[in-house]
Amino acid sequence: MSIYLDYQATTPLAPEALAAMQLWLAEKFANPHSPHRLGREAAAAVEVARDAVAALLPPGGRVYFTSGATEALNWALRCAGHGGIALPETEHAAVRDTALWLGTQGRAVTLLPVDADGLVTPHAALPQGTGMVAAMLVNNEIGVIQPIFELAEHAHAAGALFLCDAVQGFGRMPIPEGPDLIAVSAHKIHGPKGIGALWVKESVSIAPLLHGGGQEGGLRSGTLSPALCAGFGAAARLAAARMEADDAHVRTLWQAACDELPSGWSINGSATHRYFGNFNVRHEGVDVARLISELRDIAFSAGSACASGSGRPSHVLRALGLSDAEARSSIRIGFGRYTSEDELRGALQRIFRSAQQQWARA
Repeated sequence: MSIYLDYQATTPLAPEALAAMQLWLAEKFANPHSPHRLGREAAAAVEVARDAVAALLPPGGRVYFTSGATEALNWALRCAGHGGIALPETEHAAVRDTALWLGTQGRAVTLLPVDADGLVTPHAALPQGTGMVAAMLVNNEIGVIQPIFELAEHAHAAGALFLCDAVQGFGRMPIPEGPDLIAVSAHKIHGPKGIGALWVKESVSIAPLLHGGGQEGGLRSGTLSPALCAGFGAAARLAAARMEADDAHVRTLWQAACDELPSGWSINGSATHRYFGNFNVRHEGVDVARLISELRDIAFSAGSACASGSGRPSHVLRALGLSDAEARSSIRIGFGRYTSEDELRGALQRIFRSAQQQWARA
């Protein structure tokens, strides 16, 4: 039986989310945008789910469903605000690559440096004409928590909007007030893949990214899936109910992981300003690809699943000041609600033992 330790890539589907989806996949399959009774029932299920997702976000905004956080982030960057874009060097590719593409279309792009812990200075200088600042709440590779409230205040003082990629923190911690736009995803909180949301503050104007039937208040065309929405809503309600218990559990697992960490290994990113379900560590000379291949019954990663096939060293780890070799010798262990302490300790012991055997054979 496999041990799953890749919670930053995706999380196991909660039984409650699966149960919520099944009715809308089988019996109640109507289009939620149809005017008949079955369509209205499906539309009502969508709105119940919207309220559940919104309950985990700041007040004073509207939730728009999307196909995922990547679409939500593209939508925000392309269709809200004007002027230049500023973002930390460690942003997820969904923000970084979109911003860099917009740079080829004439918008100025500024990459803000981070310190050795992965933290950006809240009052970093912003170029004149910056119209949007974007920053992740929790970094997907190293788990570092950025000072979102302070960054948002700084952006507003400069006359810019603030976009927060909250994917890795949503449902795991309260979302700070301050952002004008927030992107979230269902499958990172034990919901289904294929659905996310963009939260937009009431005072912010945003243009459509997708045109067509005018769904989602005329801002995001396309037929919504009541099943995916219901699964997302159920996962959000469960996350709200279990937030404190889940947090206590991952802190216990973090301490267990630290206890198992052998001498000579280092933690990447801040050990204190972080989400404790992310354990990114390195040791000189580790062949990560070989390690993953040798331990096929343990699911862990070398970093972001979105960039796993690129062959490039992690831009996040390079931004911390690590060399290419150090970045390539790092592994990411992700755990959460359904991880037991015994399976985590056992998996880590095997990972570290296998790495030591690599050096012995070298």
